[in-house]
Amino acid sequence: MAPARQILAFLPKALLAGLLILAILDMLAGVLLRYVVVAVTEYFDLPGVNFFWVEEVGEFTLAWLTLVGGAIALLERTHFELAVLVHRLPERIRRLIDRVNYWLIAGFGLLAAIYGWKLAALNSVLLSPALEINLGWLYLSAAVGGALIAIYAAGIALGLIERKAAAVEAL
Repeated sequence: MAPARQILAFLPKALLAGLLILAILDMLAGVLLRYVVVAVTEYFDLPGVNFFWVEEVGEFTLAWLTLVGGAIALLERTHFELAVLVHRLPERIRRLIDRVNYWLIAGFGLLAAIYGWKLAALNSVLLSPALEINLGWLYLSAAVGGALIAIYAAGIALGLIERKAAAVEAL
């Protein structure tokens, strides 16, 4: 794999790792603020600490984690597959069904990208209540995740991207 291709393959995973760290830190901050800081401020009769932003950071992070993670799960072959009949068919038909399946996934990803982009543009004039972040960033996660799903699925269907082998093959 060319170095540029490796970097492009690494970027969504790095983004996902960063988002996961942010989500964990956000949850820890929420628990600390809610159960420790509030108790301390009440005990010493100090002014309360606002932590209304924790939920909003979690919402943004969860949206991006879900949609970018879905695309990566497509490559890593961690999505659920149910092989009831297909594994009994000849190899050539299995490959054909697999390709059709990935073209359907690519179509779904393309729809998510198009409508996610439209939704992001529509909501780009609105601000989130706590942090006053442009809500277009929240809905842009659907556009980015959908585009990644479409690109990865089309690449797999065309044979340009090789998926990891399944952990457990069908009997």
